[in-house]
Amino acid sequence: MSTDTALRRPNPDTALRPDPATTTGAADPADCGGRRPWWPRMAGRAPARPTPAAALHSVSAATAALLALVAIGAALHEPVLIPPLAASAALVHCAPALPLAQPRSVVVGHLLGAATGYAVAALAHGSAWAAALAAGVTLALTTLARTPHSPACATAVVIVLQAPAPARFVPLLFGSTLLLVLTAFAASRVRRGAPRYPAYWW
Repeated sequence: MSTDTALRRPNPDTALRPDPATTTGAADPADCGGRRPWWPRMAGRAPARPTPAAALHSVSAATAALLALVAIGAALHEPVLIPPLAASAALVHCAPALPLAQPRSVVVGHLLGAATGYAVAALAHGSAWAAALAAGVTLALTTLARTPHSPACATAVVIVLQAPAPARFVPLLFGSTLLLVLTAFAASRVRRGAPRYPAYWW
């Protein structure tokens, strides 16, 4: 055997070992000694935990806005605060940079949800099946209109199941969404260093 052939022949002790020069970083602790782990590896991480001051600011602003809706409803003897608006308040105050939290999505999204809810209710008379259909149609419409806002789907469900009078409900819904947007705008400028809201108006 020639010397060149002996040099080219792989060493059985090292042939299956990874080349340290081609590996990047330290060994993955999830490799389990060379075996694939049974749990899935997720591509991403949870958001960073906010500071206590930031969390208190968001919670206080959202709660103040919701209490204002309750006060308005009590003055008008009309239930202004509906569950979808509480979800909208959480979005605009805790995730102000998301497209779902922008004024265009909040206001137009809820109005599209209301229109869909009344249209479906007129055809299906308030069944749970109709409520599910209204939510799906609202999701499609808000996506096509570039106004994604998940609480708007819940608005359609509320209208189908509870059948509020549109002449009173729609103006109150519109005013409530404007109030949520304006309170989020003001709250983002009260605390120094807070994320500015909105990222865009329209």
